[in-house]
Amino acid sequence: MTSKQSPSECFVYITLPRAIEPVTAARFELTTANNGLPLGRLVYGKSYLERDNAVPLDPVELKLGTRVYETTSMKGVFGSLRDAGPDYWGRLLIERHVGKAPLGELDYLLHSPDDRAGALGFGLNAKPPAPKRQFNRTIDLAKLQAIADAIVREEKLPADTDTAQAQELLFAGTSMGGARPKAVVEDGDDLWIAKFNRHDDKGNCARIEHAMLTLARACGLTTAESKIVVIGNRDVLLVKRFDREKTEKGYLRSRMLSALTLLRAEDSHLSRDKWSYVLLVEELRRVSSEPKNDAAELFRRMCFNALISNTDDHPRNHAVIAKEKDWKLSPAYDLTPLPTISLERRDLALICGDAGRYANAKNLLSQSARFLLSNDEAQGIVLAMKDRVKTSWYDVARSVGVSEKDCERIAGAFAYPGFELE
Repeated sequence: MTSKQSPSECFVYITLPRAIEPVTAARFELTTANNGLPLGRLVYGKSYLERDNAVPLDPVELKLGTRVYETTSMKGVFGSLRDAGPDYWGRLLIERHVGKAPLGELDYLLHSPDDRAGALGFGLNAKPPAPKRQFNRTIDLAKLQAIADAIVREEKLPADTDTAQAQELLFAGTSMGGARPKAVVEDGDDLWIAKFNRHDDKGNCARIEHAMLTLARACGLTTAESKIVVIGNRDVLLVKRFDREKTEKGYLRSRMLSALTLLRAEDSHLSRDKWSYVLLVEELRRVSSEPKNDAAELFRRMCFNALISNTDDHPRNHAVIAKEKDWKLSPAYDLTPLPTISLERRDLALICGDAGRYANAKNLLSQSARFLLSNDEAQGIVLAMKDRVKTSWYDVARSVGVSEKDCERIAGAFAYPGFELE
């Protein structure tokens, strides 16, 4: 494989609402523009456009139509396609198993497994399904537990794909460069994202994140369902996937777009001026079928992130989903307290008011009208959430098994003094 070049085009498949099997929606080509930048071109298939139940890949950037869509942003990959590709951990797995260097953006799309987020898929054939890769498959939770137990007992393990994948997760350590080891597992009738602690973590990140999701629900936020399981003497956080629903015939898939895509932004610092809750709520109101409810929910989420010092609330950690044709804000996920030294000012990853990214109550309230809230409504949300976080974070954390040592380490994250400064 090392001598093969990266492909320059692929087909885009989609699993339509209430369907199980994917259909071909479009053809995507990645070339180079005259200015040397990567150029992505996408055109919907004629037969797809003729379907009564056809839906756009993106409700803003890639509306249904016969035109050729082009972009030189994001390395030439449209946001909706990028969202269906692998994250940092997934890219590491692909690079390790494919054995071809360097990999192009299309390689990552084509080699990403079926457990990708959302309803899209990719392949070189005009007809789906996309080729299935054998190195990152959904694992039954019970099997993962059995493999982990065998490792602990130092038993001889079978040489199969599931065992190799389980070992990779359980032995992930400092060489992963900041990636959070995870896998998709099946437990009962649901799919869950299993997030593993790393050997170099300063605390039990699995239990801390579970505590924050629990605290967020207590503050009135809609969050992904979560639970802790112990696998091979290690705590693992399971977060239920909200883009899948199991039926007798298989899993239904919801379309999913990140806030990064809604904002037409990039991961780099060159695009940070677009990283904004204020801009995001405008885009959310445009695509949501329930704009008032979703705008208020986004305000509560912004406030919660400020109160727990979740300064890593970047645009990939917010999303919209569509189970049918209509879009709405997804449940909250990836909520982590990040205590810092500063007691006067902490900044969120996204702009949240007139004073920029400042995680401060007055700043949050400065643009509350954009969230379709009156001054009284917004102030009521901020005050109630501040009191709930201040008085209950410790009890919530301890109730889900966060250690006293970890509670001491994260205590400075909650309702820090600068939140109330004038």
